[in-house]
Amino acid sequence: MKTLFITLGLVLSSSVLWAQDTEQATDSTEIETLEAVLLKHVRVDADSPVTHSNLSAEEIDQRNLGQDIPILLNYLPSVTTSSDAGAGVGYTYIRVRGSDASRVNVTLNGIPYNDAESQGTFWVNLPDFASSIQNLQLQRGVGTSTNGSGAFGASINLLTDEISEEAYAETSHSYGSFNTRKHNVQFSTGLLKDRFEVSGRLSNIQSDGYIDRASSDLSSYFLQASYAENNTLLKFLTFGGREETYQAYFGIDAETLANDRTFNPAGLYTDADGNIRFYGNEVDNYAQDHYQLIWNQRFNNRWSSNVSLNYTYGRGYFEQYREDEDFATYGFEPIVIEGEEINTTDLIRRRWLANNFYAVNANVNYTDNSVDISGGLFFSDYAGDHYGEVIWARFASDSEFGDRYYFGTGDKSEFTAFAKATWRINDQWSVFGDLQGRFVDYETTGTTSDLIELNENQTYTFFNPKAGATYRWNEQHQLYLSYGRANREPRRSDFEQDIFTAETLDDFELGWRFNNKNTRVNTNIYYMNYQNQLVLTGAIDDVGAPIRATSGKSYRFGIEIDAQLPITENLSVMPNIAVSTNKNVDFVASIDGELVNLGNTNISYSPEIVAGNIIQYLPLENLQLALLSKYVGEQYLGNIDSETSLLESYFVNDFNINYTLRDLGFMESITFTGLVNNLFNVEYVPNGYFFTFDDDFSNPGTVTTIEGAGFYPAATINFLLGVTARF
Repeated sequence: MKTLFITLGLVLSSSVLWAQDTEQATDSTEIETLEAVLLKHVRVDADSPVTHSNLSAEEIDQRNLGQDIPILLNYLPSVTTSSDAGAGVGYTYIRVRGSDASRVNVTLNGIPYNDAESQGTFWVNLPDFASSIQNLQLQRGVGTSTNGSGAFGASINLLTDEISEEAYAETSHSYGSFNTRKHNVQFSTGLLKDRFEVSGRLSNIQSDGYIDRASSDLSSYFLQASYAENNTLLKFLTFGGREETYQAYFGIDAETLANDRTFNPAGLYTDADGNIRFYGNEVDNYAQDHYQLIWNQRFNNRWSSNVSLNYTYGRGYFEQYREDEDFATYGFEPIVIEGEEINTTDLIRRRWLANNFYAVNANVNYTDNSVDISGGLFFSDYAGDHYGEVIWARFASDSEFGDRYYFGTGDKSEFTAFAKATWRINDQWSVFGDLQGRFVDYETTGTTSDLIELNENQTYTFFNPKAGATYRWNEQHQLYLSYGRANREPRRSDFEQDIFTAETLDDFELGWRFNNKNTRVNTNIYYMNYQNQLVLTGAIDDVGAPIRATSGKSYRFGIEIDAQLPITENLSVMPNIAVSTNKNVDFVASIDGELVNLGNTNISYSPEIVAGNIIQYLPLENLQLALLSKYVGEQYLGNIDSETSLLESYFVNDFNINYTLRDLGFMESITFTGLVNNLFNVEYVPNGYFFTFDDDFSNPGTVTTIEGAGFYPAATINFLLGVTARF
């Protein structure tokens, strides 16, 4: 740790030696330049040989009525989304190029947001965070070097609110189907004395959910204090959320899907009289708070730097009602009542997770007319406690309130160093190079929730090179070629499956960009070659988390096209399509008690076709109408190409309307927003799971593999209406 901070000091000190005096400036251009320094190390520009999409706050605001960030990204290329509750509020999920959220690297102001142990991204812990985003960039494939676990499908980096020069107050309210409602207030003091600004947001989102009892009660906050002067930008941010969601991760089988698609088995139990009931508090209850201190410095027109400190505190539990649980599982001693020995009981348990995450990030950038060079260091330390408590039992034996029936820890530290450069050789050619080293140490102790000892200490060293070139044919046409390598360590649940081998991805991208005043077309071909890829088996564990297995060799090969095409002055279309083949090579599985080489099989959760389109019409200056369409081809929920695991294709459409009135005297503007999801009332399923087990009891002497599947249906036609007033 001491070496780290000495190195950081040398990096920043060497930059200061090049500093020259600059004139004091606090205008909007200067502030925008300082803001841009923040994500210089994890973002790419329009000419980079990296496949990417950008989304601005204005584009996000058009549909920001309470649904979570993955749902708002649904219409970007190669993206598929889903939610447990079926309506985009609560637990929501995103996949890019078939890779789930644990393989999509997410950073907030350059700080990793993915959970260090599970590598997942839980947007439910930051409800309405979309209202505090300045812009975001989605890089598909390996992309450029970033902080945290490597990008195996994509990376998403988000930049929070910029400094507002003018003071304002804003309030947004929306209401819609399933009793979904969102309320928030935002403010900014504007620049005080041309230097200081304070801004913030408070939000609350509630929904009953499309699925039975899949309710959500979400609240969040965002507070930012900024200081800008003489090419210096300092920001202190604190933001976080509280969520209570009724669980809906069990899914339903095909028969229930056909007859009662909103049924939710979570919380089901039988009371003492034999009646079927549902426990009312089968909830996930979690809180997460983030604190960030950011220093951006522009020394002159060539040199700039960024230093960021982060602390994240998370804690919460998952509560369950359990029937006829064995005393031994919870450390209870058998008891005797009226001469009868009792060793099972109904009970309510909570599984807790409490964690602390510290990170420091520092980088420096040099740019002139021909080169753009960045280098940096990142260090993080994570400590997580996993434990379980029984809060009520019909027969409590000798237990005490607060006793823990299991306890385990996970400690993970990471050190990363990178250097990247773009060299503009001439007006047509530029080349890009990126070298990154990641050093990860991960240790677990204690027992899991299944009462299995988990005491592991693993160290991983990764070298991730990337290179590319861009050829500018003329002002409108670009060609680019890139190669990138990424490595990833296993996560905690992999350790529980005795998987300790890291994964490796080699990603090749070839692209063409066309851009003129009104028309934009991006086309790219990619080949992603994996070694020891941890693919989703389709199965889930007892808390709904996906189970993975090593597939050996596998690959993804595809083409992506997205465009913005004007039809008339007021009418435009924005289509995108991704066509791919995604294969496990010589995949081996246990079938009827024997290991069978199935040859090349489809990778789970990887549709061959994903397409989207937005038709946007502006009949009036302040009125915008949009029809948004999404097609997702059929996909397998497992890796053995079983028809049982086949998820059908679907095609859905949303309709969005925005109308703004400005300069009303007592307020700056008022915006009315309407969103009709699933306009044509399609009954579709965007997500599910698949499992197999060996049956050796039905026919003694033989083993038969039994297959099954579960489904998470999405909501039929539903709506959200909102109003935003800005003062």
